Amino acid sequence: MDITEFDEIRCYNDSEIHDALERLCSEKQFIKVTSTVYPLLPKDAIKQRLSSYKSTYEFQTNFIYPFLQGLEANLTKGIDFKLLNNFDEKKPYLYVSNHRDIILDSAFLCAKLIEKGLDTVEIAIGDNLLVFPWIEELVKVNKSFIVKRGLSPRQVLESSKRLSSYIRYTIQDKKQSIWIAQREGRAKDANDRTQESLLKMFNMSGAESFGKNISELNICPLSISYEYDPCDFLKAKEFQQKRDNPEHKKSPMDDLTNMQTGVLGYKGKVVYTAVGDINQEIIDLELIFPNKSELVTKIAELIDKKIHANYVIYNINKIAYDLINKSNQYEKDYTIMEKLDFEKYLEKQIQKIDLPEPDENFLMKKLLEMYANPLINYNLAQ
Repeated sequence: MDITEFDEIRCYNDSEIHDALERLCSEKQFIKVTSTVYPLLPKDAIKQRLSSYKSTYEFQTNFIYPFLQGLEANLTKGIDFKLLNNFDEKKPYLYVSNHRDIILDSAFLCAKLIEKGLDTVEIAIGDNLLVFPWIEELVKVNKSFIVKRGLSPRQVLESSKRLSSYIRYTIQDKKQSIWIAQREGRAKDANDRTQESLLKMFNMSGAESFGKNISELNICPLSISYEYDPCDFLKAKEFQQKRDNPEHKKSPMDDLTNMQTGVLGYKGKVVYTAVGDINQEIIDLELIFPNKSELVTKIAELIDKKIHANYVIYNINKIAYDLINKSNQYEKDYTIMEKLDFEKYLEKQIQKIDLPEPDENFLMKKLLEMYANPLINYNLAQ
């Protein structure tokens, strides 16, 4: 295999880390951002520290991990990482995950893996987020590989084949785990569904049947449960913008705002749940559904069910369900004060939405859907 075909998208090897960090140290904007992350360190000390790292693991454990520890201590009620019975710590997994936060979904996963003494994952990241050249440099230092967006149909096919080959090479040859979202972009309404096109892309690099090709990648459905989504008001805002103008598209600055808000906002309790691989279940599905189109749908549904069944449900999800359905189905599970606090929280989030004519009823409905949908899907998956 000629792995040079991956050079445009792959993350950096350890031999490239030092030079990449040296280049980052010469970027004024990067140093400015880093100084806000570590305000007590003089800029020269930051540059000196960055220049000393010779591997990705050194950079992640000594520079990124302490920052994530600070976020966990100050902006969450704690982050749990649950590994269910089928999980094998020695196996490289393709974590297929629901997607809430642009940066932290994969970052917190890496932090929890470090705490368990396990290797961190390579991270799939869309090139739409590479707003500045130095961001691409940074993510490649941090074990991210690039997913090309906004391509022509012909380019999409070529890019998908290369991406599929890279994922298979990383899992099978490098024995390196990967994190990838189950769909392009975040599910703004928290109604998490796996895109069938993602599974078709995984299959492109295989030489066997569809089910066998997919099972060789050790897909591990990963459930991420945030109590609060700091970007909920931005997602609600985007729903109204798209309702009022179907052609609306987020700008690069919108992505930056979402990244910053997600990182610096309060998240409450956060729980990651990994079930281990679903290889045998995929093989079994292929025996039942030999038709490829039907099989793709059934594998996507299997991944969704695993993710939904392992959500952690918080009281605010139950409150949101009762509010949106004007019911009292879950009122025995939460207090009146919890309900009042959540209603006050929602009102505060709506006040943050800077639209010329905010439709408060519509925005409230969208916020409630975001918090009710995980509970709805959890119940259906049981």
